[in-house]
Amino acid sequence: MTQHTPEKTSENARDEEREGTGVSRRRLLGTASAAGVAGLALGGAGGAYAHAATREDPPTALSTLGSRSVPFHGAHQAGITTPAQAHGHLVAFDLAPGAGRKEAAALLRRWSDAARRMMAGEPVKGGRGGADTGIALDAGPSSLTVTFGFGRTFFGRTGLKDRLPRELAPLPDFSADVLDKKRSDGDLWVQVGADDALVAFHALRALQREAGKTAKPRWQMNGFNRSPGATSHPMTVRNLMGQVDGTNNPKQSEKDFAEKVFVPEGGSPEWMAGGSYVVLRRIRMLLDDWDERSLAEQEKVIGRRKSDGAPLSGGKEHTKPDLEKRAKGTLAIAANAHIRVAAPETNGDAAMLRRPFSFHDGFRDDGAPDAGLLFLAWQADPLRGFVPVQRKLDRGDALSPFLRHEASGLFAVPGGPREGEYVGQRLLEG
Repeated sequence: MTQHTPEKTSENARDEEREGTGVSRRRLLGTASAAGVAGLALGGAGGAYAHAATREDPPTALSTLGSRSVPFHGAHQAGITTPAQAHGHLVAFDLAPGAGRKEAAALLRRWSDAARRMMAGEPVKGGRGGADTGIALDAGPSSLTVTFGFGRTFFGRTGLKDRLPRELAPLPDFSADVLDKKRSDGDLWVQVGADDALVAFHALRALQREAGKTAKPRWQMNGFNRSPGATSHPMTVRNLMGQVDGTNNPKQSEKDFAEKVFVPEGGSPEWMAGGSYVVLRRIRMLLDDWDERSLAEQEKVIGRRKSDGAPLSGGKEHTKPDLEKRAKGTLAIAANAHIRVAAPETNGDAAMLRRPFSFHDGFRDDGAPDAGLLFLAWQADPLRGFVPVQRKLDRGDALSPFLRHEASGLFAVPGGPREGEYVGQRLLEG
């Protein structure tokens, strides 16, 4: 993937003149060192330590965090295999009445230019939204990623029904669904992630401004994760139930990882090559009910120890669960335990890459927290990934009584743009 080289702005020039270094602070923050880039793959704590070890005067963790950048161009869009950031915004837009293919193409061109600049640590140039707001003026890129996708309705509104992928067929109804249609679906979908809250908000605000009169927000959700460097070494994140969540995720080192997650070159439709399909579910956790359960009950529901994520059949977190093991005549991992019901081997090897954010939107009228998981599942084909797994969970998952699926969406996320391209160009101009 090619890293964009920031243009020398007047602000850069002023910084250089003041500091007498020939390199601006923004340029320094906007470019990750080789050690910093390695940190993207290794996780927050390892990356911060490796970067600090290359300097005589180690930077603070905050400045290290701010200096990391993720390339905008590449075979896949950023924000899919990028390590999950501490702050996330998910937002769907609907095209305005009268806006069609031409207007959508112009919007994606503006959005792509803004995303490319912000991901490199540069201010947004004056476009439809005007001059940069300055919200992130003092920060580096902070691992910012911006990811764009298309909902099923987008194709009808832009006269592109003949290019609608079969994989965007509406998701089936599930018995646990209590979906709010106003917070589901949408013509266009955007995911923003960053390790600094102001950088993330700046990107969200810039994209909303650039949308102008072409598209209006349909819904927005805010999420969070553990901050890089918050633990002594990289660890699987915990969800709001306190459970280690994501142990059995597909790994990029696995030979069939790309086959599970990305649409191959030569696949159908051609404009989706290198892309992926994302399923969004806003899942509220009934935390008051969950917290009333004993530790033993919670572990039985999940099938893993809460302390370290190890399966109840024994071993460590990444030990393969022994689904046949018995203890005192009963299955060590209960028949309806979450990890058994969700296991690929019990679902025809169906697999997806989960990259969620937690959320907390205050408290409900009954005092219960309005909190849970913004579940994001990436796969080459949701009909072979999310759908069969969710059907199985819907029928007999011990965790289901503690969850409420309140919003849903399915979006086609095209491959990454080449140099000089905008996201979705192969669809809109192909």
